Amino acid sequence: MQLETLVSQFQDKNEKAFETLYNMYSESMHGVIYNIVRDNDLAEEVMQDVFIKAWNNSASYSVKKGRFFTWILNIARNAAIDKTRSKTFKNSKKNLQADFFVDILEDQDNLNEKTNAIGIKKFVDKLAKKCIEVIELLYFKGYTQKEASETLDMPIGTIKTRNRNCINELRIMLDVN
Repeated sequence: MQLETLVSQFQDKNEKAFETLYNMYSESMHGVIYNIVRDNDLAEEVMQDVFIKAWNNSASYSVKKGRFFTWILNIARNAAIDKTRSKTFKNSKKNLQADFFVDILEDQDNLNEKTNAIGIKKFVDKLAKKCIEVIELLYFKGYTQKEASETLDMPIGTIKTRNRNCINELRIMLDVN
């Protein structure tokens, strides 16, 4: 069947034409959407919405303005971008809430015991004081490099360099390269 005829039938709300076009283009649309939202289930959901939107607005497509594929591709791209700008999407990408870590937050007295589950603390304690400070903040207490920089009143570049050098010292000590 010619694409022009198929598109015309699609615009006339022919379900068979819808199914054929869906089968022709769904994989490409999914790929474009996935590259934007980076979540397979969400990409699938957005793709379904794209085809429904194309179906509902099929009268707005004109062969004079461009190819059908390009038209539906633009709908897909815009829908994916809209999804990433939505509040729901942004909230889903945030870190887990503190509620999940209440037992850790309430029991900070035993933080050293909890973080030493694999026995690494004894090796960290053998490092220079400047290394211990940085590693404890970054790895045992979960600080970001920026937070460690502010806490230790050091430039962030110094934190990054010390972190790299101290981890290298640990690797040598543990004979892990």
